[in-house]
Amino acid sequence: MKYPAVLSFSEILPQLAQFDAIIDVRSPAEFAEDHIPGAINCPVLDDAQRVQIGTMYKTIGAFEAKKLGAALVAKNIAQHIENRFLSYPQDWKPLVYCWRGGNRSGATALIFARIGWPVTQLDGGYKAYRNHVNTELAVLPQKINFNVLCGPTGSGKSRLLQVLESQGAQVLDLEKLAAHRGSVLGDLPAAPQPSQKRFESLLWELLSKFDPARPVFVEAESKKVGKLRVPDTLMEKMRASPCTTVALSIPDRVALLMQEYPHFVADPALLNTQLDFLTHLHGKEKIAHWHQLALSGRTSELVDELLRKHYDPGYLQSIRRNFIQLDQAQALSLPDISNETFQRAAHQLNKAVHNTRA
Repeated sequence: MKYPAVLSFSEILPQLAQFDAIIDVRSPAEFAEDHIPGAINCPVLDDAQRVQIGTMYKTIGAFEAKKLGAALVAKNIAQHIENRFLSYPQDWKPLVYCWRGGNRSGATALIFARIGWPVTQLDGGYKAYRNHVNTELAVLPQKINFNVLCGPTGSGKSRLLQVLESQGAQVLDLEKLAAHRGSVLGDLPAAPQPSQKRFESLLWELLSKFDPARPVFVEAESKKVGKLRVPDTLMEKMRASPCTTVALSIPDRVALLMQEYPHFVADPALLNTQLDFLTHLHGKEKIAHWHQLALSGRTSELVDELLRKHYDPGYLQSIRRNFIQLDQAQALSLPDISNETFQRAAHQLNKAVHNTRA
């Protein structure tokens, strides 16, 4: 094969795992928004340089912009080779891509090929990959047999998913991918949510790896997890799928939520800031009461009230309206929140779902 090879994403996909490196040469900001899974960022123009060259195109002209752009790109490629790739052998096989036009990746691929590396350039760049993801997210969910875990807030659904995955079951944890717990109190302070495009890339990567002959466990979610939207086809398939209702006593639900939201226990002011978003539903007087419970350290009492007066009433209305097989759901009652209980429940659930499908 002549190098650099220029291939479409459909040609590259079957051999994606065979590349020694997937190199995204776009700017750091472009890379941060989304990238091909497993890619590393080696920008040939950094964020400031990209803005500078773009401005020159508009205000001075293409020729002057291309001259400076070529100088910056050549300098940056040289630095990447010297700092990251100088020790790599001749049979090192990288894949290189940029946004769409191929100028940035083409320059990189040409130099790599002249060195002697068997380099491949993605024709159409990131945009071609993104088109593939969009197409697949409209198709992949239809091929998967979901079992949806239903149950009110704090009933242990997320923890059950974690244990199921540790036991080898196929799990789609939307809240983990979205870095959000899926409610007004769901922000994770140490983990900002990814972009919508990044969330969809993570979804595509996971969905494409599932074995369609085996069930996939997923938690019942609304159309949005924090600021992120669950793709329509996935949402429709989940809502039409068989369900398992997870039940846990309110005292155990309170205890579980206290374990899973330690940042709110440690920082009542942060909790109260989030509670303010519920003012339009419960009124200033009720919110002021909840503020006082938080500030006085009566967090478990606050959580109990939130479950009974906010989360549970809304959940019951939503779950019956949206999940059409809820009335035929199998029930899973958890006697406590011990690790042994979750291990046993996950094993029983996995076995029961496989037997039902068999």
